[in-house]
Amino acid sequence: MPKRFQTPPAPLAGSFDIAGFRASLLGWFAANARDLPWRRTLDPYQVWLSEIMLQQTQMDRAVSYFERFLARFPDILSLADAHEDEVLKLWEGLGYYSRARNLLAAARAVRDRHNGIFPTDFAAVRALPGIGPYTAGAVMSVAFNDPRPAVDANVERVLARVLDIDRPVSEPAVKRRLLAAAWELLPPNQSRAFNQGLMELGALVCGPRKAVCPRCPVSGLCLALARGTVAERPVSRPRPETIRIDMACGVLVSGGRLFIQKRQADDVWPGLWEFPGGVLEPGETPEQAMIREFFEETGLQVRPAGRIAVVRTSYTRYRITLHGFFCQAESGQDPGRDHRLHAAVEARLVLPSELDAFAFPAGHARLIVRLLTDVRLTELLTAAD
Repeated sequence: MPKRFQTPPAPLAGSFDIAGFRASLLGWFAANARDLPWRRTLDPYQVWLSEIMLQQTQMDRAVSYFERFLARFPDILSLADAHEDEVLKLWEGLGYYSRARNLLAAARAVRDRHNGIFPTDFAAVRALPGIGPYTAGAVMSVAFNDPRPAVDANVERVLARVLDIDRPVSEPAVKRRLLAAAWELLPPNQSRAFNQGLMELGALVCGPRKAVCPRCPVSGLCLALARGTVAERPVSRPRPETIRIDMACGVLVSGGRLFIQKRQADDVWPGLWEFPGGVLEPGETPEQAMIREFFEETGLQVRPAGRIAVVRTSYTRYRITLHGFFCQAESGQDPGRDHRLHAAVEARLVLPSELDAFAFPAGHARLIVRLLTDVRLTELLTAAD
């Protein structure tokens, strides 16, 4: 056991049947493991890719994205040589786009620092962009059977119930206790199956909303089940207050094309493309906000040419209402030239059929679906500016 865990805060009682827990879990996993594409290989690239995709993403959704991503980037070098726009486009719809940017940065680090070979040392894996302790432990244990735990939200939930921990799992002391327990439970030479088994148990049986205790292979060792506190474990912190935001954006139609711009590095969703817009100020109508934001961001003065749709999306604790409008440039302006007054913003005029090549935030992507089926789009595309 690593030095910093030599004196854990008594995660397991002396009478806890560690051998029984290991055997029961390993036997259950051998019989119940789902056939997932990344489990058909020990390639660390695929293991790593799956772990990144599964963060904040449901399993079924991750599978389809994984298969599509792997078809385009079958190995780490093909990913390292990719353009960020293409990576973000393949990631579109998964959200938390920093994961995709870190994937690309890590792939390039493997290419440049490790001769294109995924490192087999924990410290080297941990040093790659976007890889935290859990992901490094998961990759090392699954790809290389390295003897170290991988404690994700599923594992935290299982252990919080098994140990009947009555404090929020987000507390640092509780996290240390759970990690120490995971180290203590880890069987010699079987970390690959054991870690995956714990995660699978949390996903299939010991779920966040419902625990199916009669199907649990370690139910006889679960203190929460014995004490009747399963529904109360793990203890969660109160949810943060929901913040509602009203926004407006403009789809500028000019010369048979649509104006799009790229979000900057210090923006939310950096690197994605968007239709210019922003948050409504107090007292503004959506149309007024669209006109103001368009000018502030591009230097172009526009007039509304009809509402497209109102779309709603969620991002962490934010609930966003986006008002989308067609718009046209005021007389005397050339959107293909005049927007360059704001040189820091990359912008393009593209055909509607070309929008599919760019990655957009969820609200704008939904707006695109609506605008492409709007009968007014053809009229605007063929109208003289």
